[in-house]
Formats: sequence, C-alpha cells, structure tokens
Amino acid sequence: MPYRKTVFANEEIYHVFNRGVAGLPIYHHTYNYSRFIQLLDYYRFTNTPTSFSRFLKLPLEEKGRILENLKKENNLQVEILAFCLMPNHFHLLLKQISEKGIKSFISNVQNGYAKYFNIKKERSGPLFQSAFKAVRIETDEQLLHVSRYIHLNPATAYIITIEKLIDYHWSSFATYLGINSTDFPFVKPEFILNFFKSPEKYKEFVFNQAEYQRELANIKHLILE
Repeated sequence: MPYRKTVFANEEIYHVFNRGVAGLPIYHHTYNYSRFIQLLDYYRFTNTPTSFSRFLKLPLEEKGRILENLKKENNLQVEILAFCLMPNHFHLLLKQISEKGIKSFISNVQNGYAKYFNIKKERSGPLFQSAFKAVRIETDEQLLHVSRYIHLNPATAYIITIEKLIDYHWSSFATYLGINSTDFPFVKPEFILNFFKSPEKYKEFVFNQAEYQRELANIKHLILE
C-alpha cells in the first residue's frame, strides 16, 4: 500500500476524494447513490455497534433505538461540511473530530459500499483505487475555493447545466441554499456559510467561477499529478 504523506489532526479540515478503480463507474442507479449517502450518515459516528449491512437487517424498533442513541450521544469521527458524488468518484469536505477519525470513516464507508456493490453486480475485487487522496485545508480562502470546486463538479463534467446545478441531487449544494435541507441533515453548511451574508451570496460565489472551472478541467491533466 502506498505511503500516505498526509497527517490527519483533530479539528483540521480536509478535502477527501477517491474514484473507481481504472476510472470505472461506482454508481449506476439512484439506489447506489442512496446507499453511499446512508453509509456517510451512519459511519460518521464513532460508536456504531455493528456494520451497516447488519444494521439494516435488524428489527425496525431496534434500528430506531440505535439511531436515536447515536444522535443523542453525538460522538463523531468526522463532520461532513460538503460533498458531491459523481458517477465514478466522490468528493468530501471533512473536519476530523476524533483521533484517526477520517481514516476510520473512509475505510468503513468504502469497504461497506464495495461489499454492497460487488454483491449487487456479482463482481469481485477492489472497487476503489487503493488509497483515497486527502488535502489539508490551510486557509479560509482555500476552504471556500474547495467548497465551490466540489459543488461545481456536476456542471464542470457536463452532467448538468450550470443553470440547473441546484437540481443535482447527489451534492450538498442545495442544502447550502436551504433547499431539500432535510435530505442530508448530517451536512454542516454553517461553517462555510458564515463567511457570506446569505446563502444567496454563496450561490453567487459558486456560479461566479463556473465557466473558469470548466476551462481548468480541460487542462488539469497537465497541472495535476
């Protein structure tokens, strides 16, 4: 396994991303995206009593009790500040809360999703590239830029038009704007929105660089390792 240079520290924020092995799609259907979202929500807690696949098989009453306890205790591995799921990769903006929280969180999510996906598709072998990538956020400016970069991904990739970016469901962008906020209650947009006078100003900030990001995407293979 490659040596990881990034050192994860509590209360620090990281842009975490990974893609399917050989760039292959990792989400084929709506329920694939939904399953990944459920894993993000479940494994952000430190004290999950069982794997998510086993959790789903429990009686409804017991599942409700477990979720209630997790939310009541609120012992987190990470806080999820922003996210975007794309057909063959994902982006997460995470704040580490507990020791080794990000490594544990990503490991649980990726392993849980890969097992689910392989069963569904009757395949075997790794689903994700061997090691997820992570970049520590060092300045407020970088934080805002990365959040914008994450939310612009669907438009940058021409999956959806810039004008309809808010309609892309597998992203926290609409949550930032107060739309469908109950869909992803685990997202913490306040940390970034506090830099803006209103959610509308954040929307303007994101849209302001939409075309530039598309241009950058065309040459990123020349400037990124």
